[in-house]
Amino acid sequence: MSMLKLSNITKFYGHFCALDDLNLKIQEGSLYGFVGPNGAGKTTAIKIMTGIIYPDEGEVTLNGMRLEEDPKQYKSMIGYVPDDLGIYNNFKVSEYMQFFAACCGLDGIESDNKTVKLLKYVGLEDKEDFYVEALSKGMKQKLALARALINDPPLLIMDEPTSGLDPRTRYEFKQIAGELSDQGKTIIISSHILNDISELCTDIGIIDQGSIVMSGRITEVMKMVTAENPIIISMAGKVTQAIKFLKEEKNVKSMAIKGSDIMINFHGRPKEEAELLKRMIESGIPVRGFSREKGSLESIFMQLTGHGEERIISSYDASEPDN
Repeated sequence: MSMLKLSNITKFYGHFCALDDLNLKIQEGSLYGFVGPNGAGKTTAIKIMTGIIYPDEGEVTLNGMRLEEDPKQYKSMIGYVPDDLGIYNNFKVSEYMQFFAACCGLDGIESDNKTVKLLKYVGLEDKEDFYVEALSKGMKQKLALARALINDPPLLIMDEPTSGLDPRTRYEFKQIAGELSDQGKTIIISSHILNDISELCTDIGIIDQGSIVMSGRITEVMKMVTAENPIIISMAGKVTQAIKFLKEEKNVKSMAIKGSDIMINFHGRPKEEAELLKRMIESGIPVRGFSREKGSLESIFMQLTGHGEERIISSYDASEPDN
């Protein structure tokens, strides 16, 4: 079931097209990683998801409700953690939480109890009387998360939540996100830290130039990445002979050499990969390793956003050895 759906979304800033017929479905209960290079339209898409801005064209629905149909009800179903806490530095932590509790219709004992419970949940129970400006970056992000959970929203959207955090705080933040996902919340995380996305998320969407260029279960995406990656052939000698052999293979489109390793871009099915290895061994070429380069989220991101070839050749010398 689709919890959040963006259909044919277009957004202009003057003559600049930030989003170009963007389509995106977030399934209920997923932990969705939303990534893209700077200027890809990611921030604009998030602002539209949260109802901060409206698209010029297209439709946004959350649990079947259109954004324009009832903006207040729509927004009440979303908890938003921005990349910057905002202009609340002269608030104490408890005052900050109570202010936003009041915005959600909570006051008195109910507000106090909710504040205590959420501050404890994010590990800020001993910071109630601290001013927001005295908090570290990590503490401010935890406070923003606590505030986003005040109305117990089914959908949580976090924009660069671990950016600029120390490793320990990043780990703690990921642990909390995982717990919230286990509790049944649907979570969207926008991040430049691809390792965090690959470790934490169940689904991923990659945006580039205002459109989604890939979306799906992260396990399936990673399988696809590995299938497209180069084959690394490790040699136990006779490297020059192997190079001459591979140059005659029609499915070998390019190669790079580093020491006794040969990396080839091989366009063929798994059966053809096995046949290539068999022919090399039958020709007396001493192969000691033959495998696809392991896929990574970084590799698919770089390839889809126009930098794939740079990554492929970067650690290899594209020249033949003397031996």
